Amino acid sequence: MDNAPTTAISTPATSATPATSATSSTSATPSVANAQAAPTAGLLAGKVVFITGAGRGIGAAAARLFAREGARVLLAARTEAQLQAVTEEIRAVGGTAHYVLCDLADPASVQAAVDRTVDLYGRLDAAFNNAATSVPPGPMDQALEADFDHAYTVNLKGQWLAMTAEVAAIRATAGTGAIVNNSSIGSLRGNPELPVYGALKRALNSLTESAAVTYGPEGIRVNAIAPGATLTEMIRTWEENTPGVLDRLTAQTPLRRIADPAEVAEAAAWLLSDRSSYVTGTVLRVDGGTRA
Repeated sequence: MDNAPTTAISTPATSATPATSATSSTSATPSVANAQAAPTAGLLAGKVVFITGAGRGIGAAAARLFAREGARVLLAARTEAQLQAVTEEIRAVGGTAHYVLCDLADPASVQAAVDRTVDLYGRLDAAFNNAATSVPPGPMDQALEADFDHAYTVNLKGQWLAMTAEVAAIRATAGTGAIVNNSSIGSLRGNPELPVYGALKRALNSLTESAAVTYGPEGIRVNAIAPGATLTEMIRTWEENTPGVLDRLTAQTPLRRIADPAEVAEAAAWLLSDRSSYVTGTVLRVDGGTRA
């Protein structure tokens, strides 16, 4: 319920040079030299940030926010029209953004997307791993094996692939940096309506904590956010299939409202910024008090 699903996965186009041709952008491929200079002010000023699931929902809100805060961003997702629209929005207000088609279920695609960030901007400072796929709500015994396998491939293995590639890129370029994974408050408790989704997000929390311990000595911080109910396509689809879910979730939230994706993006921005320089290995609840 916290981020937009990516159930229809598409593979990026390939050519003789897959690391770069898997990218689609709204103009001719720029070089590092002619990329717009990063603004000198803002929470993420001067940073290069890679964002998955950036075509809609929390990922799109994060892309817009990060760019406003001075970052140069690379948007990654599976749907080109959505990526193009968000990229054009950012550029229209003076931000620096490009995009790449990325399939989290395909290791080569994930690696190519991260490599593309370095090709375009010459470095990687930070990453927001937001993309995920949904599983139909319902009791655990009613989940289909095919749905479980696909969710595992995208929501856990895909995140591991992305984190591994991002750590290598940060280490080789910026030297130090930060990664934020998008988890869910559904990972912090029993989750009878979304048991598979919750279990995989809980595993992502463990990967986050292990990565924080592993890469902290190098100056690479790794955290996660755990959003509560957020107005994304995922939760709207849930409401359509189960009328009344939004009202129930609102009633369970002390702030008595559902989060806007931009509010969740603010938490990710802070964790990626130098303002959180002594924070690593945490799973930050962004849930309106639901778990208080």
